[in-house]
Amino acid sequence: MNPIRTAALIVNARSRSGQAQFAEACSALRDAPFKVDAHAVEDPAELVPTLQRALSAAPDLVILGGGDGTISSLVDHLLGHDVILGVLPFGTANSFCRTLDIPLDIAGAVEVLKTGRPRRIDLGMIDGDYFANCAAIGLSPQIAKTVPHGVKKLFGRVGYLAWASLQFAKFHPFELIVGQGATAKRMQATEVRISNGRFHGGTELVEEARLDSGEIIVQVVCGKGKRSLIRNWAAAFFRLDLRRVDTVTFHGQSLRIETNPPLPISIDGEVLAKTPVMAKIAAGIIEVMAPVEG
Repeated sequence: MNPIRTAALIVNARSRSGQAQFAEACSALRDAPFKVDAHAVEDPAELVPTLQRALSAAPDLVILGGGDGTISSLVDHLLGHDVILGVLPFGTANSFCRTLDIPLDIAGAVEVLKTGRPRRIDLGMIDGDYFANCAAIGLSPQIAKTVPHGVKKLFGRVGYLAWASLQFAKFHPFELIVGQGATAKRMQATEVRISNGRFHGGTELVEEARLDSGEIIVQVVCGKGKRSLIRNWAAAFFRLDLRRVDTVTFHGQSLRIETNPPLPISIDGEVLAKTPVMAKIAAGIIEVMAPVEG
């Protein structure tokens, strides 16, 4: 591994106490063994232009501070550049950091940037859109599409879960078709998790998923009623064997996913697509700074 000499830090300053987190990260990086060009971005529309300007200086490491949605929205723009991705857990669930075993405190995450090692990982894809951790169909997109920004910013994960309980009353199961032609599988579903990583919403749900497996994992929570989804989430949260009872898992390099009716898809928390889609894996396409022991 070549030594890291330069880094660009780009922080979504609108994500939960972003300005304070940006200041703390800059302080923790002062004694880093590389030079850091730091940017706090308050307008989400400026995130991509800021990243592109930073990439023009050819840094060795690009550090993204924000939630899972911020990371997924920017990771596409890193591809094709000889750069290592670094992540700081500034979001609500921080599922990608959890999957990588990156500490969820700023000091611990910065220590990984200083002393970790680059790890080559896969990215998931929904049609042509890359994502880092997990896409979902069902209740999750309904929540992501409707949750007020202030709820997440002011109340964090607790506020997010409270809003989720309100949306649950409006939610209905749906018909899912995985695959094409004679081999397509049809079933009633309450949630579909299109996974590159194990965590979804901060909870480990898709244990089979690995960031370097070379496969996309599609886990389906089956059922004609919403009770199966409650049971599955509760069992996963408390690590009970019951979490496997209502699930069916598909895996491959490419899987067609269709629903009846057509439904929105949240990609790492942001609603960016709608069924039908092709879910794919981009194997070993990027390097990310990860803990040595990971």
